Amino acid sequence: MEPTSITPLILTYNEESNLDRTLGRLTWADRVVVVDSYSEDATVDIASSYENVDLVQREFDDHTSQWNYGLDQVETDWVLSLDADYRVPPEFVDEVEALNLSSVVAGYRATFRYCVFGRPLRANLYPPRVVLFRTERASYEQDGHTQRLTVDGTVEELDTVLKHDDRKSLDRWFDNQRQYARLEAQKLREADDLELPDRLRRTDVWGPLLVPLYCLFRKGLILDGWPGWYYTLQRTYAELVIALTHLDAYLRTSDDHSSNRG
Repeated sequence: MEPTSITPLILTYNEESNLDRTLGRLTWADRVVVVDSYSEDATVDIASSYENVDLVQREFDDHTSQWNYGLDQVETDWVLSLDADYRVPPEFVDEVEALNLSSVVAGYRATFRYCVFGRPLRANLYPPRVVLFRTERASYEQDGHTQRLTVDGTVEELDTVLKHDDRKSLDRWFDNQRQYARLEAQKLREADDLELPDRLRRTDVWGPLLVPLYCLFRKGLILDGWPGWYYTLQRTYAELVIALTHLDAYLRTSDDHSSNRG
């Protein structure tokens, strides 16, 4: 596959702390599409400083609509879907050039190395994600606080590991978690068929209790020192907020029902 047949696609909102590192690794692309939700920091200036970046802006409603809007801006056969805090290593281009494409292959999935202020962790809870796919054979659907990509065709694995290196402020991270928790709690309330991690989350007990033990000891993050603790505390806090949000909705609903019966 020729790199010129790929358009990287990135969504942004106030990503000045991340975007320059991400775009700096994409100079091999003829065109990068950045869909910005009217950022209020230096995000637009950073994106505009790269000659190969085509910046478009759209009011944010949800991630699914934003990603699908971005896909509509892509003109190449393939799209590389990236968050603004992903870093694509140089070996990615070498692997892409060596791919033997088949018509049945519609996408490629990558694994991630999570970084805390640039320091890579030995493990994380971030799942593999389809990042490279045929533009005309994929679309996004909402899934809790995030989105799920549906690909029409076979998905294969990439050897190249991408880096997830988010350096936004902790205040911004807290704000995001509250928004994510609301969507995740709604998903837990409404879904009938949940996988084991989400079934544990729905108990409002096991998620917050098991996550720190799983991160520190099963994943070995206790060996990564303070970055490992930082990541573990983040994931534990996120689970606590989801549990509290889910329990709050349950108790309020139960109280409303009791009041109506009274």
